[in-house]
Amino acid sequence: MLIGDYDAVLSDLDGVVYAGAGAIEGAVEALSALAGHRKALGYITNNASRSPSAVAEHLRELGAPATAETVFGSADAGAELLAGHVDAGAAILVTGSDYLRECVTRLGYRVVASHTEEPAAVVQGFHPDLGWADLAEAAFAISRGAFWVATNTDMTIPRAEGIAPGNGSLVQAVGNATGTDPIVAGKPEAHLFEKAAHELGAGRPLVVGDRLDTDILGGNRAGFATAAVLTGIDTTASIIAADPRERPDFILEGLAQLYVSYPTVDVAEDADVVRATCGSDSARAEAHTVVLSSDRLDAWRAACAAWWTRNPRSAREPRIEFED
Repeated sequence: MLIGDYDAVLSDLDGVVYAGAGAIEGAVEALSALAGHRKALGYITNNASRSPSAVAEHLRELGAPATAETVFGSADAGAELLAGHVDAGAAILVTGSDYLRECVTRLGYRVVASHTEEPAAVVQGFHPDLGWADLAEAAFAISRGAFWVATNTDMTIPRAEGIAPGNGSLVQAVGNATGTDPIVAGKPEAHLFEKAAHELGAGRPLVVGDRLDTDILGGNRAGFATAAVLTGIDTTASIIAADPRERPDFILEGLAQLYVSYPTVDVAEDADVVRATCGSDSARAEAHTVVLSSDRLDAWRAACAAWWTRNPRSAREPRIEFED
């Protein structure tokens, strides 16, 4: 089984464990089984609106194993990032949740609510109740020279009802108003992954996520193996066209496939065509086209291997065709 080669799973939450308030099918069972295989479990989340304790409580309500110590979030990382740039005791404008304010206060900063109080920095994180006035205050402060930290830049959030705007969309709005970019604390930076592995005592963790631009890129930057699941944002079509930095080592239907042997993918280059096989499926990559033997996952695994072999250093979206 795939998880047999690793000593821990570092799992994303939204789109991997749950979508909205409900668990994704098979996710809780897969996470609960890790302890029986002596695998550590940590949750890496860019959600800055809730504390690790609140996240852990929600996971336990869903039936998943969790404690506050196994949740590693971007709110804490965002506050910690201030320490290297802003002196303790300074005024900080927090655009986000009460927990983000708590994180900033805990480090000795003074939280303010308006740009008129001349904050030294702005820390921006997601909260569903944020409005235009909150973003405007952040923009005013940043335009006046405040240091800007974003807990994360996830453009979207998977919800039970569909895909909703994420913190990255709100950060982009402030960036459009100020002409500047923030320093990012959470994924896709490597810090959260490295911190989680260290605190869990994991030397060979597997990072599992549904987003290439945060989970997979961050895991790759940390030097860990990565697996993309198809239960959230990214799809087989977006994965095959991924930037080389965002390409996962494994592609899974969901967390349950951690307990299945990952099929071998064989690749052969023949002149201008790269062919790959995975199980009983195959694919071939040509100049602008990838032809798959079927629409099954193994065919997409073969297609990704063939296309990435043909385009090792560039992100290109191929035309997808299927054999008759």
